[in-house]
Parts: sequence; C-alpha cells; structure tokens
Amino acid sequence: MNSAPRAIVTRPAHDAAQWVRDLGAQGIAAQALPLIAIRTVAGPALVQALQQARAAAAGYRALMFVSGNAVTHFFEPNTAPALAGQALAAINTRAWAPGPGTVQALLAAGVPAARIDAPPPNSAQFDSEALWPVVAPQLRAGDRVLIVRGASAPAAPGGSGREWLAARLAEAGVQVDFVAAYERCAPVLDAPALELAREAAQDGSLWLLSSSEALAHLVQAMPGQDWQHARALATHPRIAQAARAAGFGHVHECRPALADVAASIKSLHAR
Repeated sequence: MNSAPRAIVTRPAHDAAQWVRDLGAQGIAAQALPLIAIRTVAGPALVQALQQARAAAAGYRALMFVSGNAVTHFFEPNTAPALAGQALAAINTRAWAPGPGTVQALLAAGVPAARIDAPPPNSAQFDSEALWPVVAPQLRAGDRVLIVRGASAPAAPGGSGREWLAARLAEAGVQVDFVAAYERCAPVLDAPALELAREAAQDGSLWLLSSSEALAHLVQAMPGQDWQHARALATHPRIAQAARAAGFGHVHECRPALADVAASIKSLHAR
C-alpha cells in the first residue's frame, strides 16, 4: 500500500512541532507550516491591562482561557508553576477551558484539576458552545467572568475573537471583561515555506486546518493560488466553511483530538 499523504500542520510553531511528532508516532508523515505567529503582548497599554487582569483574578467567578496560548501567556511571569494553582485554589475562581489542549496547559501551569471546567472528552466539538452547558449552572446574576484571549493586529487590550460566549454570559446577567494575553499575527513565509505551500496545494497533501485565521493568512500570502485540487481536514464546521469559501476542492471535517485527526487521515487514505 502506498504511504499515506503528507499532512501539513498549520498550527503555531510550538504546537505544530508537537503535532508533527504525535502524528509521526501514529505512522503519519507530517510537516509543519505554521500559519499563525504568537508573541507576547508588547504595547504599554496591552501590558498594563494584562498586569491589572492578573492582579484582579480573585474578583472573578471564572477565568475563561480560549486556548493553551492564553494560559501560557497569562501565567508566564510566575516563576513557580504552582503559584497559579495555589492562587486559584485559595479563592473561588474557576478556570474554564474549551478543550483538552487548554486543560493540559492549565494543569501544566499548576491549576488544580478540581478548579477546571471543560466540555466532556467525548464532546462532538471543543468550543464555547460545548463549554456553556458545563459552566452555566455555576453562574449567578452579578458574577464577573474574565475572558483571556489573543489580539490580532492592530492589537487592543481586550483582544479579539468570537463573542458567542460573552453574549450568553451577558444574557445571564454576568459582567464580562476581556484581556489580551498574547498577540496573533501572520507569519512571514520564506521561499521554502511558500514552495511547500505551492506543492501541497497540488500534490494531494492533506492540510490540517484548526483556525480560520490561519487559513486567511495562507490565502493572503499566496494571492492567485488555485486551491481546487487542495485537500483539507478541518477541525470545526466554521473552519471547513472557510476552506470551501477559499476554494479548497476537497474539505473534510473531524474532531480536533489527536486520535480523531489521525483516524481521519488514515480513513481518507484508505478510500
């Protein structure tokens, strides 16, 4: 049997490297092509807002972290990993995570598992919609929730992203605050990266898409590229829709967990 098609991992560099290793352990050839660059907030206003949010953590019913990067950059100044966990264990503040990757980041930061709320491991999706039924019962009108997320250029202290969860919280009488813990930007694709992308658009490689923003960066970096022969595996219906809109000729969907991604790749190869 021919070898499985190459998988192109488009997550940020650190995450992509881990996925390449994990897929390789499953017998899948994978190559990293990070399409989102992650950096620590740098502007004075963003730094000040983040410092104030950290200092005010005890005043919130919950801190909602949109991703593992949000966790890493929110707790980054703590030289002792257990400090974050000790702080949350000493107060009533919960830590909310939309999926297992964010849960693992919270655990690595020292947050006690008993303080973490997340969708069940068998959820069809890992997103705000799956998180909401888990956390809604713990809320009361007048509570405050801080959403920790990233900021896209031009960066703002409150960051940017979907507002679905914030809308549900507001409807429940909860005050919602936002803070940007990191910045997202388009990576600079050098000549080898662009050549890889051009090859992968035509040679049957399977693009692993976990972010609509990453997909937008790819399209912007390659104006005029024909994607009708490109194959994509999207980890959320919204991302799949964006891939089809970008012109990808073959788009499939799967859950974002490693086991599901690996199984989907092998299943697509077997067809």
